[in-house]
Amino acid sequence: MRVMPIRYSEDVAALTRFYEVLGLRIGPVSRPGGWVELPADGGMLALHRGAAEDAGRCEVAFEANEPLEDVAARLRAAGFEPGPVIDENFGHSLRVRDPDGVPVQINLYDRELYT
Repeated sequence: MRVMPIRYSEDVAALTRFYEVLGLRIGPVSRPGGWVELPADGGMLALHRGAAEDAGRCEVAFEANEPLEDVAARLRAAGFEPGPVIDENFGHSLRVRDPDGVPVQINLYDRELYT
């Protein structure tokens, strides 16, 4: 799995320009433009359109390389209760709370949905 912080903003285009100035490059972009990946030498930052109350919020996400149903089964076997696998604009995701109650998102991408 690859670790990926997600930064929420009402203005993804402005935030993208800001991080480009810092040296990140634009990677895959969702067709509606509400999701941008900015690969870097040491990882990746994802930008996601959010409502005003979400602006500035950050979330930890992981990119899975296996079916999310398998990840969910392992979590359940270990005593954690993930949410359902959800069909998203970028592929599929599931959410689970870590032992401190912090939400963690696990994504499986369908790159055919990107521009």
